[in-house]
Amino acid sequence: EVQLVESGGGLVQAGGSLRLSCSVSGFIFGDHHIGWFRQAPGKEREGVSCISSSDGSTYYSDSVKGRFTISSDNAKNTVFLQMNSLKPEDTAVYYCAYQVGQPVLPLFDRAYDYWGQGTQVTVSS
Repeated sequence: EVQLVESGGGLVQAGGSLRLSCSVSGFIFGDHHIGWFRQAPGKEREGVSCISSSDGSTYYSDSVKGRFTISSDNAKNTVFLQMNSLKPEDTAVYYCAYQVGQPVLPLFDRAYDYWGQGTQVTVSS
């Protein structure tokens, strides 16, 4: 069993920044990947970013590329999502998710088995 806990959400003005954290615990395979997803009210869950533990490969959706950066501290089993130049359309509940092995569909939510509870990010205009 794997547990994930997100933190770092909040209210920020457009153009501002936030840093989300995802703390992972439990039975963690050495080869795994962590994804960040978000879901806005009335919309489907959207893949935002992913990082592979084996080689550090990163993936981003077009909507956040160039503004968001994913990173990890493997010693602390924590993954971060640095979000800069935030826009009102970034407002959503942000979730991190865990899956064993190399990412095949890194931004596809059904490819992940374990999920955190989410953290709210609200960007005001």
